Amino acid sequence: MKRLDLTNLAASATVFAEDFVWHYYNPELPEIEGDYFGLSGLIDFFKILAGKTKSSFKVHPISITPMGDKLVITHVKDSMFLEDKPMEIDAIVVWCIVDSKIKEAWDIPVIHTAKMIETVNENL
Repeated sequence: MKRLDLTNLAASATVFAEDFVWHYYNPELPEIEGDYFGLSGLIDFFKILAGKTKSSFKVHPISITPMGDKLVITHVKDSMFLEDKPMEIDAIVVWCIVDSKIKEAWDIPVIHTAKMIETVNENL
């Protein structure tokens, strides 16, 4: 996980398994919900998200917790402009590591924590 750079996924290519799958669940954004295959699929996912948020999407890690030998759970706070409104939302990402490669990940935004921000945060 230390070698993963979400701001430059291409530079992190060696940390992903060839058959990596990114699962995104968000009923509030059904047009991008689904599975994305391989590193190219993950890059496509973030390009789509950048388009929806006018490239304002940012991930702010809160905690990273290993769970046994194969799972890592991260708690993050995502910030972005969505429909021209600044907002924040908590999310959990569960990473599955097999043979020292990221094999699968589940990105689960916690929709009930979404909130509009009254003033623009410099972190957006």
